[in-house]
Amino acid sequence: MLDIFLNFAAHGLANAGWLAILVYVLVTTQLTIFAVTLYLHRSQAHRGVDFHPAVSHFLRFWNWLTTGMVTKEWVAVHRKHHAHCETEDDPHSPQIAGIRKVFFEGAELYRVAAANEADLEKYGRGTPDDWIERHLYTPHAYLGVILLPVIDIALFGALGVVIWAVQAAWIPFWAAGVVNGLGHWWGYRNFETADKATNLTPWGVWIGGEELHNNHHAFPSSAKFALRKFEVDIGWIVIRGLEKVGMAKVLRVAPSLDERPNVSLPDMITLKALLTHRFEAMTDYYKTVIKPTVREQSDAEGTRRFGVMTRRRLRRALANGGRWLDKSGKARLATVVEDRPRLQQISEYRARLAALMEQRKPESALAALQQWCREAEASGNRKLAEFAARLKRYSVARA
Repeated sequence: MLDIFLNFAAHGLANAGWLAILVYVLVTTQLTIFAVTLYLHRSQAHRGVDFHPAVSHFLRFWNWLTTGMVTKEWVAVHRKHHAHCETEDDPHSPQIAGIRKVFFEGAELYRVAAANEADLEKYGRGTPDDWIERHLYTPHAYLGVILLPVIDIALFGALGVVIWAVQAAWIPFWAAGVVNGLGHWWGYRNFETADKATNLTPWGVWIGGEELHNNHHAFPSSAKFALRKFEVDIGWIVIRGLEKVGMAKVLRVAPSLDERPNVSLPDMITLKALLTHRFEAMTDYYKTVIKPTVREQSDAEGTRRFGVMTRRRLRRALANGGRWLDKSGKARLATVVEDRPRLQQISEYRARLAALMEQRKPESALAALQQWCREAEASGNRKLAEFAARLKRYSVARA
């Protein structure tokens, strides 16, 4: 009897070797990543893709088994994050709470936010409310994560405890910590979004494509996160595979920006494209107007510093109007800009462009855009005039 117990504790029912155990851990954790990014994120939170009921329910079951997360709670917290990104109301912004807090305590921040009943009703609408959700997945959310270690121990004996610990930590670390933390702190940006979201790597593989976080914040409802030729989104590859066998239907992907020839004045087509691609337009402005103007100013003064601001910090501050600077930083930026007419000019034009995109009446926004382009082309700033000429030609590419 003792031998049977010791043999079970050492090998479990599976009696698996190390390679088989490693494959098991990698497959189960990757399935958990897919359950979060494909089902909770792209399908439920943003409605970018619909899955066949069999696929949807398997992913919902897998979330229950491996994470204990309730669909309505996850969706509500994430939608609130987008609605109030990088503000005091953001459930998990490292800009507000600090990178250490979000990285190491991201799961706790999620639990606190998920306990807000008013937010659940406001942001969690449209999530599953069927019999199994009401009687099992929501009221007994943690039954799955109790069942999982039982399965692991049954299969692998005492080692199952370690395996379960890895599975249990996978989402709190990679999603709550890395994506919500580092994804708003460190990395590269394709788009000058109104938040600090970054792409961690151009190859979104290890955490299902969530590495491409800046792309996602630029086009939240897109089922595809990879938006540059060199980027890879493994979650999108899975979606396309499921689509080919009739198990998924893509509802939304990020539109492409196109340009029309011979446009003398911005029209409603221009305005629609500008509003659709507002972050791409601001990125274009940063790359083609702000960066070269700051460089020219720096070369003219024979310096790489503007007081306490380096050239790099100055152009990054101008890119977002100094939004992320503290009070003293904004004062330093204002001092640098007001003493240099060319920097003041591009800063004012950027602010006007951002403001007209917030106007509610299309007619007023179009009139402001037309005036902006006329004045930019007559500004005497070659880079600004070239940007205005290109902006007039904007259009949304046909799918």
